[in-house]
Amino acid sequence: MAVTQIRPVDKGPALRERLAPGVPGSRVLGWLLPLVVTVFAGFLRFNRLGVPHQIVFDETYYAKDAWSLWQFGYEHSVVGKPEDLADKLFLEGKPEQMITDGGSFIAHPPFGKWMIGVGEAIFGVDPFGWRFMAALIGTLSVLVLCRVARRMTGSTLLGCAAGFLLALDGLHLVTSRAALLDIFLMFWVLAGFACLVADRDHARRRLADRVDRDYDAAFSAGPFLWHPWRYAAGICFGLAAGVKWSAAPFIAAFILLAFIWDMTARRAARVRSPYAGAVTRDGVATVLGLMVLPVVTYCATWLGWLLTKGGWGRGEPAASVWLRPFEGLPDLVRYHREILDFHNGLSSKHPYQSWPWDWPILRKPVAFFYSEASPGCGADKCSREILGIGTPAIWWIGIAALGVMIVLWLTHRDWRAGAILLGYAAGWLSWFPSAFGHRTMFLFYALPGLPFLILSIVMTLGLIIGPADGPRSRRVTGSVITGAYLLLVLANFWFLYPVLTAQNIPYDSWHLRIWLDSWVLGSDGFGPT
Repeated sequence: MAVTQIRPVDKGPALRERLAPGVPGSRVLGWLLPLVVTVFAGFLRFNRLGVPHQIVFDETYYAKDAWSLWQFGYEHSVVGKPEDLADKLFLEGKPEQMITDGGSFIAHPPFGKWMIGVGEAIFGVDPFGWRFMAALIGTLSVLVLCRVARRMTGSTLLGCAAGFLLALDGLHLVTSRAALLDIFLMFWVLAGFACLVADRDHARRRLADRVDRDYDAAFSAGPFLWHPWRYAAGICFGLAAGVKWSAAPFIAAFILLAFIWDMTARRAARVRSPYAGAVTRDGVATVLGLMVLPVVTYCATWLGWLLTKGGWGRGEPAASVWLRPFEGLPDLVRYHREILDFHNGLSSKHPYQSWPWDWPILRKPVAFFYSEASPGCGADKCSREILGIGTPAIWWIGIAALGVMIVLWLTHRDWRAGAILLGYAAGWLSWFPSAFGHRTMFLFYALPGLPFLILSIVMTLGLIIGPADGPRSRRVTGSVITGAYLLLVLANFWFLYPVLTAQNIPYDSWHLRIWLDSWVLGSDGFGPT
């Protein structure tokens, strides 16, 4: 007598809706409103992008390296000190006169500089050209955050609020208007996370469909390889590592996150052996997508160095171009050991040095540019500055919002709170060991964690507003509180805007915007006690 298998799960749409509920509302508005926020962010980033018409802060390295990569395939050494003759020739549009023979030792992978070089290739070697890609990527990151926040909260308006906050953050604005690497690192980490969130929904829908068709299919033998969004995430994480190695903690954290999501999806579907299924069925896609693919993508960012002759540490390339990527791997490994030794020994004091525990409170920002030789402001003494600092109304409120996420995760095991906390921790706590080793670091190292800080704020605002079917009075009150907070951020940003964008203002007006003594050069010492 045959025994009928009774599936201990809900059927059809009920299971699918429970595993991966869709975002309510209009799909058209789900794209249109985020695009409006993105256009607003783009205006702030591209307006007066070429001002000041000079090299600011570490553009002296990355803008030149970017041009060199597009010319030679590797970073070429340049004449004189970075701040001397090479800067002058570069600003005069004569970059070919600043180079010397041989490659230069560079402490970061090349992909971020390849991206900077796109702007130089299109618009020429001038401030607008080498800042163009940073502004574009900074603008696009606002769109990505709008969409991922919309998917996580189930609200288009909250998604737009997240993008609006990112658009109004001072540190994000400043790094979007300078040829530095951190905005590219932040973008690819955020893009990878967005792909993982999409993969979570995609994989859960497929799991629900499989269980609905055949309960045994959920834990039958063989890997579940169809995770296109997971593979896209792996490419993004490989590109993030190709910008800076500080992408590594995010990759490790998100590998763990992917496994947890796979396991909880199977447990929610009530299939047998959810842990084993997550390892054997989805684990292959995790290994391929989040381990193998990032490594392959990362190595591909070094192709310029591998395929050409003359780069730092590059031996004589093989005669066959097809063999060079493989023949050059030992040279690349040796180069990476040198880079690792450099970073481990990087402990030089710097006037803008700060420590990870300083970053959330914005204790020590970075002055990218400052000048008092700027007549025409209507006062006896004028000031122009680009101050690399976050908007306090975002960063300081964000501390409390992270606390809310901790409580939400501990009490409800909310997957969104857990993902936000893990992402923020990967970009913040991972720096603490280096800090106690007195490694030189700066506030803008915290930039990749900013989207997760903003997601915590938006999640908190969603809790204040309440569910769509909640009491009307609560939703009205919560909406007023949310609107008031967004207006506060806008006012705070607009007040700081002149010192974020090198506007020529009276010295007294500049000083009014310097809220803490530590925001001024040389106001404190260095290093943890």
